[in-house]
Amino acid sequence: MAKCVVINHPLIQHKLTIIRDKNTSTKAFREVTNEISMLMAYEITRDLPVEDVVIETPLVETTQKRIAGKKMAIIPILRAGLGMVDGILDLVPAARVGHIGLYRDHETLEPIEYFAKLPQDIQERRVFVVDPMLATGGSAIAALDLLMKKYGVKPENITFSCLVAAPEGVAALQAAHPDVDIYMAALDERLNEHGYILPGLGDAGDRIFGTK
Repeated sequence: MAKCVVINHPLIQHKLTIIRDKNTSTKAFREVTNEISMLMAYEITRDLPVEDVVIETPLVETTQKRIAGKKMAIIPILRAGLGMVDGILDLVPAARVGHIGLYRDHETLEPIEYFAKLPQDIQERRVFVVDPMLATGGSAIAALDLLMKKYGVKPENITFSCLVAAPEGVAALQAAHPDVDIYMAALDERLNEHGYILPGLGDAGDRIFGTK
């Protein structure tokens, strides 16, 4: 059964409080988002398979562990997902980066796809889809639909990661894709009538890029 994990590490929770604050600057918001993403990457990669490898230290030959199996890809949902990429790349710099562009129709709250560019060998990779917010779940579901139906990525090779989630979004994503692991830094209270997470942190894209 797929995992649904709230990463409640004290450092993550402390940094999340910083980016929730409306007075946090764009520069600080961007930097702390990267820091949280890096800390979360430690957890979301915990189950990566390892294999034995023989090396020589300066003193002796020894058998040690290294990551085995599928190569990795980080797929941010544009545009806010870009804010999580660098933090993960700090830990897994060899990962490839693809992009899925979706925006939410403010009338229907439904996601609309406008761009997709992925590594050619995406089917052979462990895929980490990232988006700071999991609100209604529409964008995440659409991105995973695209990866599975158009590009043939298996659900067990996909992990979805966000900073803040609403219960409604988690429920919708689990219903649509029950085999995909979900990791979040916080599970918030609810959505408001406009589809925004409460207490949330505002519009992540606007706060990362300094737009309104």
